[in-house]
Amino acid sequence: MTWQTQKLPLDHPPVKSGRVGVLIVNLGTPDAPEAGPVKRYLAEFLSDRRVVEIPPIAWQPILRGIILNTRPKKSAHAYRQVWTEEGSPLAVITRRQADAMQLRLGEQVTVDWAMRYGTPSIPDRLQALMDAGCERILLAPLYPQYSGATTATVVDKAADKLKAMRWQASLRTLPPYHDDPAYIDALASDLSRQLGALEFEPEVLLLSFHGMPQRTLDLGDPYHCHCQKTSRLLQEKLARPGLRFRTTFQSRFGRAKWLEPATDVVLEEEAKAGTKRLAIAAPGFSADCLETLEELAIQGREQFTEAGGDHFAALSCLNTSDAGLTMLETLLRRELSGWINA
Repeated sequence: MTWQTQKLPLDHPPVKSGRVGVLIVNLGTPDAPEAGPVKRYLAEFLSDRRVVEIPPIAWQPILRGIILNTRPKKSAHAYRQVWTEEGSPLAVITRRQADAMQLRLGEQVTVDWAMRYGTPSIPDRLQALMDAGCERILLAPLYPQYSGATTATVVDKAADKLKAMRWQASLRTLPPYHDDPAYIDALASDLSRQLGALEFEPEVLLLSFHGMPQRTLDLGDPYHCHCQKTSRLLQEKLARPGLRFRTTFQSRFGRAKWLEPATDVVLEEEAKAGTKRLAIAAPGFSADCLETLEELAIQGREQFTEAGGDHFAALSCLNTSDAGLTMLETLLRRELSGWINA
């Protein structure tokens, strides 16, 4: 049954029900670029058993005794380099994406947004949607490539909230869309636009995805395969025979073996091998954030130029580009099929 206006008897108590909601979810961000908020954010993020799979009895002393006493100050410095007057770039862009979807989907749907770690939280926004009368909710994690440490933990958090609710909403989850033609077309269109606007012609385009420990692949997580397929399809769609592509993985943490090749290693390797003009894109990120604006655009530039490179460009994520918003609307409407009018 699609959404319809409630028609209650005149003597019926006021009730909000019958509506459809969409909750757009991204990874998370501290509330401020200061050590205290960053510490709270990291404590939540690094305590997630899907993110760090070391048994808590071994991991928590390391986390509480070392990492949370050293890393927040360094991370806060990095956040300050990308923070805007409106706040965290990731939060600002995700909110704008939700606002755009509300306009595009219209009054049939109530669109909200949340962060897996930090605020606004998934439980709070699910409750807000229920309070607004949404009995059917599409949970939309903006992770194109599936991983237990991303998509699955969003579903876990939503399920924890549902377990505590007497009146539960019916939930759908946006599937991973790493090979969806709408996603590949959007990436190709937006990256082509950005490449065409550069003042130089790149020799290499690095496609940098967030890293995961190697053991996740060994244990059956499809993330690595999803990233490789996205990369292959995007290269085919871009159809630039004069441009050399490389797929890499960034944001290593700790001493464990991570997916390779590493972005920072490849940046240095390319420059030392004679590559002078390089561009880098992050197709796995739906919105620009610390990992793209500081790790790639700032650190990446330094790594490439200090090793001998001349021209470097960090390309933007889909964010609220026309291509990105059209793609997101297409995906959401598909998953809302049967709940709203086309």
